[in-house]
Amino acid sequence: MDRILTANKKIKKTNRSQIFNLLYKKDSLSKRDIQLQLGLSLPTVTQHLTDLLNEGLIFQNGYMRNTGGRNAITYSFKDDAKLAIGLDITRHHITAVVINLQGAVIAQLRIRYTFERTDTYLRRLGEVVNQIISENAIDISRVLGVGVGLPGLTNASYDRIVYGKILDIEDSTTEDYSRYIHFPVRIFNDANAACDIELYSTTNTKPNGFYIMLSNNVGGAIFINDSVYTGDDFRSGEIGHLNIHPGGLRCYCGQRGCVDPYCSATVLTAISDGNLNQFFELLEQGDQTAQSIWSAYLQHLALAIRNVRVLFDCPIIIGGYVGAYIDKYLDELKQILDTYNSFDKNSDYVVACKYKTESIAAGAALYFVKKFLSAI
Repeated sequence: MDRILTANKKIKKTNRSQIFNLLYKKDSLSKRDIQLQLGLSLPTVTQHLTDLLNEGLIFQNGYMRNTGGRNAITYSFKDDAKLAIGLDITRHHITAVVINLQGAVIAQLRIRYTFERTDTYLRRLGEVVNQIISENAIDISRVLGVGVGLPGLTNASYDRIVYGKILDIEDSTTEDYSRYIHFPVRIFNDANAACDIELYSTTNTKPNGFYIMLSNNVGGAIFINDSVYTGDDFRSGEIGHLNIHPGGLRCYCGQRGCVDPYCSATVLTAISDGNLNQFFELLEQGDQTAQSIWSAYLQHLALAIRNVRVLFDCPIIIGGYVGAYIDKYLDELKQILDTYNSFDKNSDYVVACKYKTESIAAGAALYFVKKFLSAI
């Protein structure tokens, strides 16, 4: 009897999950549509739709016109039934976003605040979370959790930083970051988070590739079969520490000639008071200093991309803060790359990221969205 009950529960959960996921992917379906596409009985579909409606996860969004008889009610997935909050922590800024169950940013907040490994700073993080909730009148019962994107490497449980020289955050834990945040908290490597939201929210035609994050530090993420490959010790994809100029500029890791001191966004914003948008405005206006910096930046970036391409022979996505602006300059970058190509006839393997709105913070929040959806 117990086995029968267990089997029935599994079947019910599977049916419920199939119905929910179908509505998640397709909009405005009737009971009949769902029944035909999933091969379930009408009573089964009706029961699960009723349950999902009562839980606020779907809604009736209209009627399907019919040639005769009553018009069938159509149902849709409610993308704001649950929300998640993400934080992107850098040396001088805190960025907070709220994402819905589709991974779209529905609210964002950015403040200038210098990082310190102190209780005062952690209290400020809690205030930022409360602020974005209050300013957007968010019901806290809908908040699944808070993901924190950091310039550091985490353990497999996403609850401890095992390497974090940029902000000196090694051995910091979720207990630290959740001190004044009254929701579940997890911490994530910034590049992995940015790559994760890129893969989740956009139509990616290539299952394998390399994501380069050009933010206040340079990071990378390898993805295989549409999932981020973290490596045995969560250190994979660290393109920021690929050496492109032996004996060159000193990197925060202690070595010289790494990609990071040549291709981080701070290289560009050094002439615009930390404002990346202002740098690109100067570039568009023909400012000679900006043009000179950008020209050198692209040369260094092309070297790094060339080495990744030779190693992995896969598509390469340019993301991060700089990636949000790179579309306009992609042809210029490809022209430089064409001179470096060993095997390729052109550099069409390089593309700009599609997710451009605070990808690190959104990617950190995504953990809680995926966890919620997988449990339905």
